Amino acid sequence: MAASVTLSFRLIIFTTLAILAVYGLLAYVVLPAAWTHYEHQKGLAGRPMLTHTRQGIPGDALNVGLVGAREDMIRAMHAAGWYPADPITLKTSIEIVGSVLLDRPYKTAPVSPLYYDGRPEDFAFEKPDGKSADRRHHVRFWLVLDKGDEGRPVWLGAVTLDRGVGLSRYTGQVTHHIAPDIDAERDGLIADLVHAEMVTAIYEVTGVGPTLNSRNGEGDRYFTDGEIAIARLVQDGRKSSAAPERLASPSLVLWKDAIWRAAASATR
Repeated sequence: MAASVTLSFRLIIFTTLAILAVYGLLAYVVLPAAWTHYEHQKGLAGRPMLTHTRQGIPGDALNVGLVGAREDMIRAMHAAGWYPADPITLKTSIEIVGSVLLDRPYKTAPVSPLYYDGRPEDFAFEKPDGKSADRRHHVRFWLVLDKGDEGRPVWLGAVTLDRGVGLSRYTGQVTHHIAPDIDAERDGLIADLVHAEMVTAIYEVTGVGPTLNSRNGEGDRYFTDGEIAIARLVQDGRKSSAAPERLASPSLVLWKDAIWRAAASATR
């Protein structure tokens, strides 16, 4: 009788450990590896996909990318209705405060710097969402590859919606707070570029990975399927009225995104 109980107890322990081992292998090794894909832009593999604040606090996630020369990128953003952000000076700082307090337009209001790979953004653009700079779509871009798979520069960016001004949860400084759905901002910027006929192809690569409750450098929550949408831009400003080619992601990634959308919808 005692031997039978001991055997059953050992069997339960063994089964439990086996289940935990399988779970750990799937959750922390197999699925993360399977969901990581750079087949359309191999030079991005292994690179960090998160920005940092000046203080080294994890900042906004990279969620959008552009392929094209510097001039192609600037032309495309202008054509899509996005304005270059002014540098931060005493004058522009006073102007953005006046814009918020007096509810008056400031389409080129400055944005605070974020850092990728130890350096601030190369370019920042914004698109008003209302009358003042209190609400705005904005994106910061960094040149990440001088020559990608297409033989052209690759820029990665972090695009978010500033939904209002408040105090940083981490530093207490006055700052903008972002809306949590950063995938909607990613898709909106790509849609603006497509509408402006500045895109020839769209594809995705792995970014920070799926998350429902991450925090940026000001302590604001955000959620994302973890993918970076990349737009291959037209060259020399020659617009293309044809629908952009959409390059497919691996089937397992599409399955992951479907599961994530269901989970995100259930928690909103």
